[in-house]
Amino acid sequence: MALSLGQQFLCSFCGKHVIKNVNYSRIFKSISERKLHDSSNLSSGLRRAKGSWESVVGLEIHAQINSEAKLFSGAGTQYAAAPNTQVSLFDVALPGTLPVLNRRCVEAGVLTALALNCTVHKISMFDRKHYFYADLPAGYQITQQRMPLATNGSLSFVVFNPAVHKRPYKKTVGLIQLQLEQDSGKSLHDEGQTLIDLNRAGVPLMELVFEATLKDGEEAAALVKELQLIFKRLGTCTSKMEEGALRVDANISVNQTGEPWGTRTEVKNINSVRCVAKAVDFEIKRQIGELEAGFEILNETRMFDAQAK
Repeated sequence: MALSLGQQFLCSFCGKHVIKNVNYSRIFKSISERKLHDSSNLSSGLRRAKGSWESVVGLEIHAQINSEAKLFSGAGTQYAAAPNTQVSLFDVALPGTLPVLNRRCVEAGVLTALALNCTVHKISMFDRKHYFYADLPAGYQITQQRMPLATNGSLSFVVFNPAVHKRPYKKTVGLIQLQLEQDSGKSLHDEGQTLIDLNRAGVPLMELVFEATLKDGEEAAALVKELQLIFKRLGTCTSKMEEGALRVDANISVNQTGEPWGTRTEVKNINSVRCVAKAVDFEIKRQIGELEAGFEILNETRMFDAQAK
């Protein structure tokens, strides 16, 4: 196909043209208007019109139960204690040691579940989730995957940021399940060596898995803020994100309107409310940019560096 410019011609495929008395401004304008070579620069299946994207966000929140002892041992849970000073024989997985369930942790889980409109099950079970970390001495985590403490809850909250919204609105998100589980220890990487602190190993956690019905970072941040207020009122968690007492994992995907959900990524261990909003919005924009540039989204785990951002 050739583009006629008076007596001059420009081929839209090979780019050859007659250079005698060519009006270059007219050529470049015509190329821009017809968007020549789009098909060769981008995958036709991934080329999308901007402004037609939908985002899907789901949160998994780990809340440290406000208890003086760990989930299955009598070791302490004091924050910032000297390394390896709050560790029992069970926490280091010595052979022959057995877990003893902390009654306070079960009560805190039930109280939180009732506040979140959950169905509390009379029978729940603990499972072994096997994976290897140097700071997980037993080689598995004790958690509740198949038969959790509570299911089918909901959380209602108000979303409003004056810098983003014209008026507040109410949002309700379903809570799939609330389960009790152990925390792992902490690996300290320094100058080519890794040191292990097992003070957190066995610390009691509530994991709350919410439905993926959030749309952006502001909604995610509003959910976390409302949950913090509930925890503090109940006394079941201090909600001090700076101390790691409340950690947020965000599952994020984008898709075209009317199409199935896209491939999700998980942003792990977000440690402040504002970082929740920033991390989610950043990942949404990143995924849209990748797809519009013709790339695919990988199912992967990512981190959010607030200082780098």
